[in-house]
Amino acid sequence: MIDIVIIPLLKIAVVLNGVLVLVTVMPLLERKVQGWVQSRLGPMRVGPWGLLQAIVDPIKLMLKEDITPTKADKWLFTLAPIMAMVPALVVFSVIPFGGDALFYITDINVGLLFIISVTSIGVYGIILAGWASNSKYPLLASLRAAAQLISYEIAVTMTLVSVILTAGTLSMVGIVEAQLETGFWFGFVQPVAFVLVFIGGLAETNRVPFDLPEAEQELTGGFHTEYSGMRWALFFLAEYANMIVIAAVLTTLFLGGWLPPFPSVGVLGFLDLIPGWIWFLGKMGLFLYLSVWIRATFPRYRYDQLMRLGWKVLIPIAIANIMVTAVVKVWLL
Repeated sequence: MIDIVIIPLLKIAVVLNGVLVLVTVMPLLERKVQGWVQSRLGPMRVGPWGLLQAIVDPIKLMLKEDITPTKADKWLFTLAPIMAMVPALVVFSVIPFGGDALFYITDINVGLLFIISVTSIGVYGIILAGWASNSKYPLLASLRAAAQLISYEIAVTMTLVSVILTAGTLSMVGIVEAQLETGFWFGFVQPVAFVLVFIGGLAETNRVPFDLPEAEQELTGGFHTEYSGMRWALFFLAEYANMIVIAAVLTTLFLGGWLPPFPSVGVLGFLDLIPGWIWFLGKMGLFLYLSVWIRATFPRYRYDQLMRLGWKVLIPIAIANIMVTAVVKVWLL
């Protein structure tokens, strides 16, 4: 009873609370990093160095008036932000934060396929938000989001086939263990796949320079134009939760998960003294910082450029990468 029910529930509670705390802190970190990039300090008024801003923002959102447009589809209008947020949290059920079973909720033999399937549901929240708002700008944004996700999910999924061929398993724990057996991270073996998945991850989470579904200058806020209060906050939190998902998946697939750098090199054995979950969170933090830095640096793509990059660049490279990986795999065997 304890092993089947109580321990998994405790793991779920710990992971969910940890992710939600990180999601709450991420906006403050993003504003700070953007401030530094632009030679300013970022939020400084609330608490020492503005650190309490992460507490004040959720309180402000909870106290704001939650408005539903008169002609909106009220049920779908409420369901949309939930559908955007929940899949991002469900994915963490198969993310291994450490090598011991204590550091992941479950390990299934199709873990990577589970992640691809569940994260694909999130776009339905955006599509429903655009439709249920009964407003032209959110509707245009939802159509953009659907086209963008389809375009880049093909490239990302085909690229992940290269990782599966390299590791020989779909299990997230198994992929990390495969990197331990080979003695080096898959980021060194599959650098093309590494870059493609990172770019596709930015596009699938609607981050700059792929934030066409929001596009404040064109669509006045995009799919959440008509939202306010906590329902808007769920969309806001879903974006950061998806960022964390992408960072966790990239860490697991390409940077050895909880493994230290070059685990097969005996001279670096002292790195094993650092717990695996600290390595995992540190690598995740690197990707999160990189995505924030890109937002502060790169301009937004035009829509035709977005589609051209997805269909004419990323997908052909992904196909070529699969072919090369398969040939090398057969040759080595």
